[in-house]
Amino acid sequence: MKPMSLICGVDEAGRGPLCGSVVAAAVILDPAFHIAGLADSKKLSAAKRDKLAIEIKAHALAWAIAEASVEEIDRLNILHATMLAMRRAVEALKIAPHEVLIDGNRVPTGLLISARAIVKGDATEPSISAASILAKTHRDAQLVEMDQRYPQYGFAGHKGYPTAAHIQALATYGVTPEHRRSFGPVAVLLGQGSLFGDR
Repeated sequence: MKPMSLICGVDEAGRGPLCGSVVAAAVILDPAFHIAGLADSKKLSAAKRDKLAIEIKAHALAWAIAEASVEEIDRLNILHATMLAMRRAVEALKIAPHEVLIDGNRVPTGLLISARAIVKGDATEPSISAASILAKTHRDAQLVEMDQRYPQYGFAGHKGYPTAAHIQALATYGVTPEHRRSFGPVAVLLGQGSLFGDR
């Protein structure tokens, strides 16, 4: 019998927001167990994502979630920090896959496993869809926790994206330690000096 080829899907969440880490997930699905409803996490409701995340964690052959910190994002830039988080997720898997499928158009450097990038792979490859769901639910949970520490910013609602409400909160209350100082709206506020504050 031909040995089973283990395919790992990788995706990220949190490239666009102004705060928090960028999160990546790697998932090796079990070919013998079908998880219904896998899709690009952005196309699913929060309740559906949460339900699927539980299924993925219970039935995947292996999964891992990794991050690159705000400090790493500011130091490396968001692209390189995202690639770093993706590589960390693959390296954290308890089973080594035979091939890695990366959502997007770039493959992280330093991977010791055959890998290829697939544009919009989260909509076409089930393992990438599963990874997108784990990354998204993990990061959303972090933003809910962040909201409890900084309730005036509304993190639970906008999840750190540069909405009008978020920009207004930044202007009113200043920049928190969770904000990415290299991102435009935050950098502008820091340049004005008087609007800075770690409150």
